Amino acid sequence: MDYKPIHGWDVSPEEAIELQKKLRDLVVLKPFPGYPRSVAGVDLSFPKPDEGLAVIVVLEFPSFRIAEVVHERGKVSFPYIPGLLAFREGPLFLLAWKKLRMKPDLVIFDGQGLAHPRKLGIASHMGLFIELPTIGVAKSKLFGSCVEPEDVPNTVTHVHDEAGKTIGFALRTKKGAPPIFVSPGHLINLEDSLRLVREMTLPGQRLPEPTRLAHIYTQRLKSSLF
Repeated sequence: MDYKPIHGWDVSPEEAIELQKKLRDLVVLKPFPGYPRSVAGVDLSFPKPDEGLAVIVVLEFPSFRIAEVVHERGKVSFPYIPGLLAFREGPLFLLAWKKLRMKPDLVIFDGQGLAHPRKLGIASHMGLFIELPTIGVAKSKLFGSCVEPEDVPNTVTHVHDEAGKTIGFALRTKKGAPPIFVSPGHLINLEDSLRLVREMTLPGQRLPEPTRLAHIYTQRLKSSLF
């Protein structure tokens, strides 16, 4: 799949922050009509400090049948800095993205979208590159405040920024497990991000199927590639 090369990656952490401040104004939040026919899940891991693995799994919806899996292994030079995940993971993701033959209707990232200090988590940032609707589903909260959801599956609370504006949701998907944090990336709004993540999370699972399966493939590939 092609993507729009909106900027280069040879930047310092300080330059990366300034770039995020400029790019956040390009993010569009709007309703997602109905349901996607296909959805991709993205997962990255770093078996070595300077080497990463990106996996993209495309599923048919609502059957969750796997339609395509691609991966990319490569060197990573940008350091791990909370809030700047896209600059560490983005280049490798885009290399994997170019291998895709099937264009998904929606892409879910293991990371943040709007719920980010500068409103530009990896889901929003990569959404600008691939020009498709994206959602961030993170395993922990990076930014904002919220009340812990009740320990009952499918309960949800709002994540707010400093001004009290909703920027995402804490969603309890599995009893006894920590909540996941859902926020829109690009070309989708808050309500539809939550609606679709709920639809894509099977009973008894903590993560939505697209990123859950991407993570499984990442673990399998790590054992054979590293």
